[in-house]
Amino acid sequence: MATLQQLMIRGTVLFSIGVFFALVLNLLQVQRQVTVFPPEVLASLFSSAWWVPPSCGTAAAVIGLLYPCLDHKLGETPCFKREWSSVMRCVAVFVGINHASAKIDFANNLQLSLSLAAMSIGLWWLFDRSRSGFGLGVAIAVLATFVAQLLVYNGVYRYTEPDFLFVRSWLPCVFFSGGVTMGNIGRQLAIDDSKQKEE
Repeated sequence: MATLQQLMIRGTVLFSIGVFFALVLNLLQVQRQVTVFPPEVLASLFSSAWWVPPSCGTAAAVIGLLYPCLDHKLGETPCFKREWSSVMRCVAVFVGINHASAKIDFANNLQLSLSLAAMSIGLWWLFDRSRSGFGLGVAIAVLATFVAQLLVYNGVYRYTEPDFLFVRSWLPCVFFSGGVTMGNIGRQLAIDDSKQKEE
């Protein structure tokens, strides 16, 4: 089991990664005008609401710490060898999925949503394949989409073309792939911690 110090370091690294992803990926959404914040909310250098990066950082830390813990509790073993190169490929695919949601024009939202759903499940299949990873990814997608719907409903921000209860129908796919990605980063950090403990 990990020590408190290892968990704090892992949590800090995951929080930092989550903040970075929030700044970069939200910038894509705002530039393409997929997401629109009220003018008074956009006060930061990266054209993002002040609360988005810390919220995403906190979520990333919780998700990244939860995945290895759940694997340990359920006794799940990885389907293949985990290494940083695989994690980086997973990050690249996740960024690609987010980029596709903002930049690629599809004939309709259903086509975009189905394409992103296939890509998200493909990301899980290529880089995870665990039942706990799939279940946690779905739970994250449902919970995060619900929170986004509440925020939009209360006027915190809005989507330019909502088509699924105040939000975009592809949003759960991005949350699912983001959860799987942060879970893989968290698992790799846990593996690195256990290797250091053995030495």
